[in-house]
Amino acid sequence: MRISKRVDQVVPSGIRAFFDLVLGMQDVISLGVGEPDFVTPWHVRARAIESLEQGYTSYTSNKGMIELRRDIAAFLKKRHQIEYDPEEEILITVGVSEALDLAMRSILNPGEKILIPEPCYVAYGPVVELAGGEPVFLETSIENGFKVSPQQIDEAAGRGVRGILFGYPCNPTGTSYSKKELEAIAKVIKKHDMLIISDELYDELTYDFEHTPMAALPQMRNRVIYLNGFSKSYAMTGFRIGYVCGPSDIVGAMTKIHQYTMLCAPITGQMAAIEALKDSAGDVYAMKKEYDRRRRFIVGALNDIGLTCHMPQGAFYAFPSIKASGENSMDFAKNLLLQQKVAVVPGVAFGQSCAQHVRISYASNYDNLKEAVSRIEKYLKRPNF
Repeated sequence: MRISKRVDQVVPSGIRAFFDLVLGMQDVISLGVGEPDFVTPWHVRARAIESLEQGYTSYTSNKGMIELRRDIAAFLKKRHQIEYDPEEEILITVGVSEALDLAMRSILNPGEKILIPEPCYVAYGPVVELAGGEPVFLETSIENGFKVSPQQIDEAAGRGVRGILFGYPCNPTGTSYSKKELEAIAKVIKKHDMLIISDELYDELTYDFEHTPMAALPQMRNRVIYLNGFSKSYAMTGFRIGYVCGPSDIVGAMTKIHQYTMLCAPITGQMAAIEALKDSAGDVYAMKKEYDRRRRFIVGALNDIGLTCHMPQGAFYAFPSIKASGENSMDFAKNLLLQQKVAVVPGVAFGQSCAQHVRISYASNYDNLKEAVSRIEKYLKRPNF
């Protein structure tokens, strides 16, 4: 066999596999890909263009430009009162996806376990497996707002469990956690002496309350591997700039792998990120305000047509139940695409417990959302329904 057993056993992304069906189809309304429909703010794009014109085309430090690391440290101190040393505790990565991979490879020994609340981002399980670990999924449901409970974590923790991989606001459900809820979870994490890999990429897109970083809670900073980036809040997906903050020993181990596999994040993206941190609060607020308008519309509309949907507290996803259709998520998504030309992501891509849900991205313009809901309603009212 020419392929390693570890890689061979990893399941390909359910999102990408499904969207291979979309390629080449005409007049499809895509509510599938998790990418902002806004263009990167002009002043950020202008700085990227200017940097190229000025000849900034070289490598940077493996850790990333010190200017960017200092700016991230200053931003986190001002925004959340968390302090990180930009020299030793911050690493710039090629998106949060690389940061996630580096974190798992840095902390896991063969066979060690990572707890993962489900539904979860499609990469979470595979990156644990590729690092030689074992993902342990903690099921949640629409009845409790897709929130993992401290009790679930407490019962699953124990021998061989290295930590928990926790994404909030969550992709695909939009679920987030209040400070009080996070404090209860943190208590269990401290009890079992676990690490927490906290993916907070959608933090600025939190609607109903202020986002609280796990690292900002008492006695949690040295247990948290904090992952964040510029893709979602700043509409900079193509720039591929993420970052990780955490204890110097863990960040140092991640840097060691990074320098051999990636070397450094693109300098153009790093310079754009420096500009984004300078003066983008208005742009972020405007995008968030529009996402919130769409959120309220899509959740209300889905419930009105018979697809039970909870109200997401962050990100730009709705995760309705399609139980009323009588189909599983894969059949529902395929048939909806073929019959009404609306593309959504089958819930099973986000975990085996999600086979009666689909993910709908409302990072699409308002008119598209209204037309998509109309088409979904037509699908639900088809003669054989």
